[in-house]
Amino acid sequence: MSLDQTTFDLSRPQDWLGGVIFASPHSGRCYPKWFLAESRLSPQQLRSSEDAFVDRLIEPATAHGAVVLTARVPRCVVDLNRAADEIDPLVVAGAVPRVMSPRIMAGLGVIPRVVSQGRAIHDRPIALEEADMRISRLWHPYHQALAGLIEEAVERFGGAILIDVHSMPRDALAHLPRPRPDFVIGDRNGVSASPRIMAGVAAAVTAAGFRLRKNSPFAGAYVTAAYGKPTRNVHVVQLEMDRSLYMDEQRIEPRADFDVFAERFSGIVESLSRLRPDDCEPAIAAE
Repeated sequence: MSLDQTTFDLSRPQDWLGGVIFASPHSGRCYPKWFLAESRLSPQQLRSSEDAFVDRLIEPATAHGAVVLTARVPRCVVDLNRAADEIDPLVVAGAVPRVMSPRIMAGLGVIPRVVSQGRAIHDRPIALEEADMRISRLWHPYHQALAGLIEEAVERFGGAILIDVHSMPRDALAHLPRPRPDFVIGDRNGVSASPRIMAGVAAAVTAAGFRLRKNSPFAGAYVTAAYGKPTRNVHVVQLEMDRSLYMDEQRIEPRADFDVFAERFSGIVESLSRLRPDDCEPAIAAE
């Protein structure tokens, strides 16, 4: 087994204006040949767990002075939005998890057991050595890069704002009353970002004409919990968007009007790129 692929892509603006970082930990689509050979599922089935095309949607952030970090490693190989010790003993032979979290029990630990619709990725558990290799060579580099960016933002701007961008299947909202939200933003119910930052994200989404819900059904996962520290002026907001707005969920292909949605979403990206950490002077736009 070779794990020589790059975990992520990092794009910097010509001038980083104010400590805003956009990240997409689940849009990776570089499937290693060894992984495809190990899996019982087809490549199309494996892709059902991707936040497909989210990396394309947040790409314009660099033009507005923000940094963009996007995963290349697929979520079903290693989940970058899980703690490194969220090991599922049903998928990793000999693993002893520190805590049996609800995510592990659902098969969605750092080494996932299933993709969407509960489809098992492997016929049998993988070796503990393989899991350790995936975590050390794929998970850790992404988080070292993310932590480094946050530290750099704190040093340069006095704080950091991370917009952790995801997509949600349309059927994940089926239990909600109509009209269902187009976006769900989460700050772990006020824990991972200040009220001002959360309000700024909400305002950007609603100004673009989208329906919004806060912290339900998605309040944030590992990234918001690990990095969101408002008392240190580090703010993390998870942004989930209904993927049916811009892609065919069955084919995992952009809709014919993808560019229309992308243009509309770029307005949100531009607004969020103008956010500044707390206790900082707002940027003065160039005339």
